[in-house]
Order: sequence, then structure tokens, then C-alpha cells
Amino acid sequence: MQHSYPSSIHAHYHGSVQRMKMGFRWYGDGNDTVTLDDIRQIPGVETVVWSLHHKQAGEAWGEAEIAAEMGKIAAISDEAAARGVTKRLDADVVESVNVHESIKLGKTVLGMGRDEAIANYITTLERLGRAGVKVVCYNFMPVFDWLRTDLWHPLPDGSTALYFEKAVVDRLTPQKLIADMAANSGGLTLPGWEPERLASFSELNAAYEGVTHADLYRTYAYFLDAIIPTCEEFDVKLGVHPDDPPFDIFGWPRVVSTMDDLGTVLSLNDSPHHGLTLCLGSFSANAAQAPRAEEAVRTYLPRIHFSHVRNVKHYPNGDFSEVGHRACEGDVDTVGVMRAYAEGGYTGYLRPDHGRHLWTENTTNKPRPGYGLYDRALGIQYLLGVWDATTNRSTHPQKSAQ
Repeated sequence: MQHSYPSSIHAHYHGSVQRMKMGFRWYGDGNDTVTLDDIRQIPGVETVVWSLHHKQAGEAWGEAEIAAEMGKIAAISDEAAARGVTKRLDADVVESVNVHESIKLGKTVLGMGRDEAIANYITTLERLGRAGVKVVCYNFMPVFDWLRTDLWHPLPDGSTALYFEKAVVDRLTPQKLIADMAANSGGLTLPGWEPERLASFSELNAAYEGVTHADLYRTYAYFLDAIIPTCEEFDVKLGVHPDDPPFDIFGWPRVVSTMDDLGTVLSLNDSPHHGLTLCLGSFSANAAQAPRAEEAVRTYLPRIHFSHVRNVKHYPNGDFSEVGHRACEGDVDTVGVMRAYAEGGYTGYLRPDHGRHLWTENTTNKPRPGYGLYDRALGIQYLLGVWDATTNRSTHPQKSAQ
């Protein structure tokens, strides 16, 4: 059954009225080849999408470390100020606060019980809300929270990109996949593939034996009922990220994969603080769903708090590659998607997602796979171009106030 959520959001683009804000994901000092100075120079970017990447799922985030990271993002150094830099970035969006496996399973695993993990999650949400964070992204995927078989797949133009080959997944064991990911990460951390958690893979794999989709929906509802009151009290909006890729992997159930799944997940709790991080690339990694990307935006717009816009190209046998953001590069109508957001008066946060690795990023300045500087910056200009052409207005705060 398809769940329909008619749009009730209307943007005015004047003065201090809410409007869409463009973000850029950053992994922190010493953990990213991209700097805050690089991000500041991308036209249209206002929000740095961040996290405390050293924190493990189930840990409560400390007030001081939250304040330190947000302060770093918002600050302009004396050296930059001396060069005339005045543009400031905000730290409104966190991606991600990871959900401990005990919450998904509804039982003690990896040395932690469900209620203890939820209590720590609530503490983190409260502290983030007090610090001024507006949106928290998370996912509810068992064990692995994203999966590709080649992190540096060559494309015809000489760039490289993330690639999924179904036949490889079909013949690989999860253990071999874990080893391959670690070997090809370039020495940078890969969120969702934390070695501390995956060291206990055998325990996790056994714990998920016999777990069904219905089981996950039940534990998911329990989790939401526990944390939503805190979200409402501290005005933090939650956005669940679709499964990546959007189908079951290694027999583990995934429950945020299809168009109908999105509606089912939203129906688990009616609070407007419970919503989506609608990643159109992940949603469209299923070839049958790619033509429905614009429909997904228009259907669920009032509950989309954060969005990732990227493109994928499908090949026979279930393979897909990530490609440039331009609509004609792949199978996601990124023009239709951005037009849907603009026409619907979207007032949430949006960022480009995985980009290709371009130029020196394939040689001397190798970034975290999918998270180089250049293609994501190019993608932002393309996406904002569609937005501006649709609204006939700039998203820049000074322009929107005129």
C-alpha cells in the first residue's frame, strides 16, 4: 500500500522565513582531505554536515566534545579573517548518530542492552538539541549500513566512482567483504564499517539469525516511542536514511528500502519530528525505483528533514555505478527531483551525495571513497542551478531578503 502525505509546506523566500539550506558533509580535522576553508568557498553552501566519528554506536556524546566540534565549524581563524574571509558556516545537521545493534534486535548484544543504548541515545539527542543542532540523520540497517564492491571503479571519462557488482556480492562472504573494504579505504575511516564493531561480526551474524522484517519494524517502533519525546522537547528532527542498497543483504532484513517502506516507517510514529533523510541515490539503487525519485519527493515532502541528491547508472544483472550529478549521466532525474523540492517550497536541508573522484583525487590527494571535493562542489552548482531556475530566486540569504 502506498502512503500519501500531501504537501503542506509553503516557502516565501523573504526575510527570515525558512528556506532550503545547502550542506556539505565533512569528517573532521585529520580525518578528511577536504578542509573547512575548501567548503566555505563553494557557492551556496551554508551548513557543514558533521559527526563525532570516533564515537561508537551506543556511546553517549559528551557536551564538551559537541561544543568543540561545532565551535570549530563556526569559527573563522585569525589568518582567514586577515585575508578578508567573513563567510560563516553553521553546524545544524549531524550525520550520523549511529543506532546500536541491541536497539535493532531488541535484546542484549555486543555487551549492551537495548534500554541502556536507548538511554545513551536520548542523552546525545538532548545535548545536541541544547547545542543548537536542528537535524540528526541515522539509519536502521542491520550490520552493514552501506555496501559497494569497488570503491574506485573507473568510468569512461577517466574519473572513478563507487560501484556495486551483484555477482561479487553473491559469491563473497561477509567476512571477505569486511577485509576488502578495510584494504581499499585509503587509511581513512569508513562510517558503517567501524573495525571495533565488525570485530564482533560472528556474534552479530548469529544474533540476526531468524530475524524478520516484522521483527525490525517492532523494534523500530519501540525505539521511536522512546526517543521522540526528547526530539520534541529539544526541537531536534530525526531523518532516517534509506537502506543502501535498498534490498536485503546476506539474508538480513532491511525495512527502509521501498516507496511503501518509507510510508510504513513514517506511520510508526506520527510526530513531525520523525521523518526522512531522503537519499535519492540509495533509494534509486534499485533500478525499478529510480524512475520514482521525483514521486518520492512529492509524496513525502512534509516529512523530509534532510535530503541527499546524487545519481546512479544501472547495468544488466543488478549492477550499478555512481556517476555525475547531471540528470543525463544516469538514471535519476536530478532535475525533476530539484524541481519537486523547489515547487514544494522545501525548507529542510540538502546536500550532494557521493561524487566521483576527479583529477588529483585519483593520484596524490586520494579522498575517502565517494567524498572528494571537486565533484561534490560541481554537483552543488548543478542542483542549485535547477533550484534557482525553478524559483527564479537565489537561495543566498541576502538575495532572498530583497
